[in-house]
Amino acid sequence: MTVEEAQTVALQALAHLASEPEALDRFLALTGIEPQELAAKARAGDTALLSAVLQHYLNFEPDLIAFCNAAMVKPTLPALAARVLGEAGHD
Repeated sequence: MTVEEAQTVALQALAHLASEPEALDRFLALTGIEPQELAAKARAGDTALLSAVLQHYLNFEPDLIAFCNAAMVKPTLPALAARVLGEAGHD
């Protein structure tokens, strides 16, 4: 998987997260990110934010499964994307 493909998966995950108010509120509370900051970092393609979104899903299986079902992707794809983004963030 390329970094660009991993970013696409993460952006899909973020879009799904934004469509679920309770899940989004939980993410914001856990990360301490303000909604305006979230929007700015998402527009910038912030790798740390995208990784955090994927980790959020990986840490809460019901949300992971809901995202994967909605995006029609295998449940292993977010973990792969998170690993690729994590490696890209260390370059």
